[in-house]
Amino acid sequence: MRRRPTGQGRLTRRVPPVQRQVNAKSSERGDPEVALRFPAAEYQQRLGKIRGEMERVGAEVLLVADPANMNYLSGYDGWSFYVPQVLVVLGSEPAPFWMGRPQDTSGARLTTWLPDDHIRSYPESFIQSLDHHPMEAVADLLRELGADHSRIGIELDAYYFTAQAYLALLRALPASTLLDASLLVNWVRLTKSPAELAYMRQAASIAQHAMATAFEVIEPGVRECDAAAAIFAAEIGGTADVPGDYPAIVPLMPSLERTTTSHLTWTDRCYEVGDVVNLELAGCSHRYHAPLARTLYLGTPPPAYRDLADVVLEGVEAALATIAPGAACEEVEAAWRRRLQAGGYEKASRLGYAVGIGYPPDWGEHTASLRAGDRTVLQPGMTFHLIAGMWAPPMGLELSETLAVTEAGCEVLTTFTRDLLTKDSFPTGRSA
Repeated sequence: MRRRPTGQGRLTRRVPPVQRQVNAKSSERGDPEVALRFPAAEYQQRLGKIRGEMERVGAEVLLVADPANMNYLSGYDGWSFYVPQVLVVLGSEPAPFWMGRPQDTSGARLTTWLPDDHIRSYPESFIQSLDHHPMEAVADLLRELGADHSRIGIELDAYYFTAQAYLALLRALPASTLLDASLLVNWVRLTKSPAELAYMRQAASIAQHAMATAFEVIEPGVRECDAAAAIFAAEIGGTADVPGDYPAIVPLMPSLERTTTSHLTWTDRCYEVGDVVNLELAGCSHRYHAPLARTLYLGTPPPAYRDLADVVLEGVEAALATIAPGAACEEVEAAWRRRLQAGGYEKASRLGYAVGIGYPPDWGEHTASLRAGDRTVLQPGMTFHLIAGMWAPPMGLELSETLAVTEAGCEVLTTFTRDLLTKDSFPTGRSA
């Protein structure tokens, strides 16, 4: 019999769309209205926290290159992160400065709360030039602002901040001191506001829709790439209530022996009876992510594999029961590990990580991890992707949830069944 997966009582739930704020300054400058994701006061609160952190580390200027952090502080949202761009935060200025490619300045006007004179660009001739670098224009801006003799914090470990960018700043700002401020904004992002959590719940509803789509379309005889297309369409199309966005990571959906590793996508092979398919998907709403992982078995799982699935499920539920304000990240992982070891299994990699705003190639926040040795204390509003991935021969298995820490414990943002997904009969007549 073919069983349709159900949620813990239901498959989906209606999530009301979040009301977006209209930027009043847009009408003053004659541009189309800018629909901001948060009230201006929330952006100012975030900047206040960042300036406090800048003071703590001794930075007078902060150059923000991580597109997720740029989005968090300004609202900027564009696929322009493949070229140099930064947000310049100064303690003396009420708003940051956005610096990017000339053709992207309209994007900054359409997606941020920044005034026109805080949206700047470097010459187009600086793009992929052997003679100039866009960071030279950033240095010129700092000179204009009287900040070229400053202690400047830089996100040295941001994906799109290159070694060349750092060297260009060194050459252009000889009187400044460059500091490593790689995760300064990320740690502030760790605790979400109620408005941010609302977007995370919207993303979770899309993730459920994508997972249900995966269960429906994956059948013997179906090409993996065709299934991926349907799943990706579900992620981007979203639900009737919540429109989707592109997730920071494409659907990860390896099958058979490819399930013994964690980050493979799809091939052009056709699914067969007896296949195991790991599905790590995500919903994305206004750049906020809710990942969701499950494993699908086409046919009847052998007893040993069913036992693995049962132990992993019990371990995940033990970890979730440990989450509460005041607990440390490592305590959550320890609860999972104890149950896993009692079942005769081991997992070397971490159990999860902070999640939220994301741009390719990652939706993780690079801060707190659910792993041994991480003493980060859980607080209400923190959000994590708890992923129990068992990537060992002969076949792997995945089970994950996106969760928010609450005053009473934790809220799992999806309601999709945690059972091993199985399909043991198929509409074409193929039998397990």
